[in-house]
Amino acid sequence: MPAVSDRLPVFPWDRLEPYKKTAAAHSDGIVDLSVGTPVDPVPEAVQKALAEASDSPGYPTVWGTAELRDALTGWAERRLGAKDLTHHHVLPVVGSKELVAWLPLQLGLGAGDRVAYPRLAYPTYEIGARLAGAEPVTYDDPWEVDPQGLRLLWLNSPSNPTGRVLTPEELRRTVAWAREHGVLLASDECYIELGWTTDPVSVLHPTVCGGSYEGILALHSLSKRSNLAGYRAAFLVGDAHVLGELLQIRKHGGMMVPAPVQAATVAALGDTSHVAEQRERYAHRRDALWSALEAAGFRIEHSEASLYLWATRDESCWETVAWLAERGILAAPGDFYGEAGDRFVRIALTASDERVQAAVRRLVAAG
Repeated sequence: MPAVSDRLPVFPWDRLEPYKKTAAAHSDGIVDLSVGTPVDPVPEAVQKALAEASDSPGYPTVWGTAELRDALTGWAERRLGAKDLTHHHVLPVVGSKELVAWLPLQLGLGAGDRVAYPRLAYPTYEIGARLAGAEPVTYDDPWEVDPQGLRLLWLNSPSNPTGRVLTPEELRRTVAWAREHGVLLASDECYIELGWTTDPVSVLHPTVCGGSYEGILALHSLSKRSNLAGYRAAFLVGDAHVLGELLQIRKHGGMMVPAPVQAATVAALGDTSHVAEQRERYAHRRDALWSALEAAGFRIEHSEASLYLWATRDESCWETVAWLAERGILAAPGDFYGEAGDRFVRIALTASDERVQAAVRRLVAAG
């Protein structure tokens, strides 16, 4: 068996450890803005639903309860504008990262197949291709990818790390291109609830997909919108045939969302008030960090959505990481997300209000 190091790149976050130690030595403590893990409370209604379903001694089903599937289709119709969804158009998954990492393998991809994803992107798209033995391919514009051998095309809007949002026209063009070339289109839309200066649109919207879900999957998560990263609650919506095939594979693999998490997901998708409250928290943190970063000489690009600011001082990302670490602030270097990010850092909004204010004071003082 080939060693992991021969099949996969070095886990990028290990490279950040020395800078984390530097930041942690700050007299007022570290402000960790490097990861997008929620720090705010799980909504009370979701906690209650989880607790009430905690006496679940039997195995859950991979497809989920009928109540869960109702919640998934209902939310996608209300929030994404999708039409005429049935239970066959949805599939719960054990967190979005699991799905991204294993989708190529579950689709039967392997040697000779290609998987395309944005040049600046979440690293797990590449990992998924490599785990399946397929060839990872990056792009600037998806419709310019060589379709030869291409089996899977990832979109990510809003983007992690840049916060860029694809326009409806860009989405329509990509859907049409993928269908023309027989390529499955998977759209990672996990940050769709977090648009700031624009309203992100799903590939499932009829103005994008023409009312047909053929050849399209959209991936959604409750980690960011509902602070449920610890619950591993996510789901796919789209092509019923593809989801049916994945359901059979995932049954064999025992890839089941725990029953209490299914109940919590129903509660989370049925409530919009906690989503609005969380958005407000992130909006305040975003405004404060944006202003402080500019005062310290940074330039912010894209960042019209998602939980991050894509910032640069027009120098190596590692120089910027070191500069911030000396001030007790930890950021993610842009080259974690591809060579094109080597002069940027990703600043997460996922720190407490108190820690964000600490970062703001340090940045303003440095400016």
